[in-house]
Amino acid sequence: MHAVLVGDDGKLHWSVVPDPEPKEDEVLLEIHATALNRADLLQRAGQYPPPAGWPEWFGLEAAGVIQAVGPRVEEEGKWHVGDQVCALLGGGGYAEYVAVPSGMLMPIPRGLSMIEAAALPEVFGAACLFLFYDGNLQKGETLLMQAGASGLASAVIPVAKAYGARVITTVISDDQAKAIAYLKADIVVNSTRQKLADVFKAELEAGHGVDIAIDCLGDAPVGECLPYMNVGGRWIMIATLAGDYTNVDLRSMYVRRTRLIGTTLRSRTPEQKSDILARMVREIWPMLENGSIHPAIFKVLPIQQAEEAHAIMASGKHVGKIVLTTKSTGI
Repeated sequence: MHAVLVGDDGKLHWSVVPDPEPKEDEVLLEIHATALNRADLLQRAGQYPPPAGWPEWFGLEAAGVIQAVGPRVEEEGKWHVGDQVCALLGGGGYAEYVAVPSGMLMPIPRGLSMIEAAALPEVFGAACLFLFYDGNLQKGETLLMQAGASGLASAVIPVAKAYGARVITTVISDDQAKAIAYLKADIVVNSTRQKLADVFKAELEAGHGVDIAIDCLGDAPVGECLPYMNVGGRWIMIATLAGDYTNVDLRSMYVRRTRLIGTTLRSRTPEQKSDILARMVREIWPMLENGSIHPAIFKVLPIQQAEEAHAIMASGKHVGKIVLTTKSTGI
C-alpha cells in the first residue's frame, strides 16, 4: 500500500510501505479521509513519537470502510466488513489502510460525509477528555480555550456551550475573530492587543472568574493568569506551542486550590480511549446528527498534497480542520 513518509529531501512523499495485518482484536480499515492535527507537525520535528505498536507515519484519525476483521472482532459481532466508520489512531492515518483496535472505532454520525467524519475523532475525543475527564466541567462555569481558530477549539467551544459553560477564547487577529464568530464564544480576546491576565483579573472582579483553562500555548500567560482563576480552578496544559516555561506564584495556587494539569489523548491506554469514545457516541453524536454542532472544515486536499497541508497548518492561518482524502469517490 501507500503511505506518506518523510523523504531524504525532508519533504513528504506518497510512498510504498508494507500492508498492515490486523490482529485478532483489530479491523483492517480502508482509509477514505484523514485529518491533520498539530501533533503531526510535532512528530515530524521529532518531538512527539507515536506510541508503541502504531505505524511511524502521521495521522491520528481517519474515516473509511472496514475491509477485514480479526477473529475476536468477528466473534463479538459489533463490527462487520463493509461498515463505514471513523477511528481514533495512535498513528498511521496518512495511508491507504490501517489496522485499528475495535475499541477505537465509531459509527459515522448520520448525515455526515467521510470528509466530515475524518475530522471528528481526535478533536472531539480531546474535547471530551479535557472538558469532562480532566476538567470536570460543570454547568455555569467559565472556560478559557486558547487558540480559538484551531481545529480543537472548533470542537471544545460548541461542546462546552452545549453543556452550559461560558466561554472565553483567544485569537491573534481581527480576521480570526470574524472567522470564528459562528462558534459563539462569549468573549473573544485578541492577544496581540490585550493581555490575557488583565481579562482574567477583570472577570474575577466581576464575579465570574475562569474555572477551567485549556491551553495549547503555554509561556508567560500561564503564570500571569493562574492567580486570577476562580477558587478551585483547573489549568489544563495540552501543548506549549508558544513556550515551555513560565513563572508561577505557588502561594496563590495552594491558597486558591488551583490545579495545573498536564494531559494528552494520544498517550492514554486503549481502555481509557475506548471509554472516551463511547461517551462521545452517546452524548456528542446526537448533537452532530441534529446539526446543533458540526465539524469545521477549512480545506480538503488529496493526500498526495500532504506537504502543502502541513505548510498551511504551520502558517497558523487556517481556521478549523484540514482534511486529506485518499479516495475520489464515495466521500
